[in-house]
Amino acid sequence: MILRILSLIKENFQIASACWVVGLVGCGLVHAADQEVLKPRVPPEQIQEARAKMNPFPSTPENIGKGKHIFHGKAFCVTCHGPEGKGLGDIPGLRGKLPRNFTDKTWQAARTDGELFWILQNGSPGTDMASFIPLVLTEDEAWLVILYVRSFGNDTKAATE
Repeated sequence: MILRILSLIKENFQIASACWVVGLVGCGLVHAADQEVLKPRVPPEQIQEARAKMNPFPSTPENIGKGKHIFHGKAFCVTCHGPEGKGLGDIPGLRGKLPRNFTDKTWQAARTDGELFWILQNGSPGTDMASFIPLVLTEDEAWLVILYVRSFGNDTKAATE
């Protein structure tokens, strides 16, 4: 069972890496600065339920640190979203549906924790973001990653320390 899970993780990582390379050669149609990033990824019939979900973990330095460890390690979020959470948007000429820039305060304000959890659980339709729960992350780990993602939108040093 563990070998199968590791195999699936490897396959998903290879697919994500391949999609990233495709994005580098400019095959996408939407630039990260477009309003497209503000559109909800949760289907309309599920949006209210997703928005109602609350993060069960308080936003403490300890929990944010746990989320950071998972973001940079096991969940390999850093591969696409970058070490500073900017989503690869700072690479000149890069086009396509880029990974989210977590430092964008407008995007941060537009998405609830429940919506981010839904994306980690189901993937992000119309993008290369795959689902991570339960294959890669437990639900608790996902909530901790969300706390870390939120720290990128704050004026604190939690995200970069």
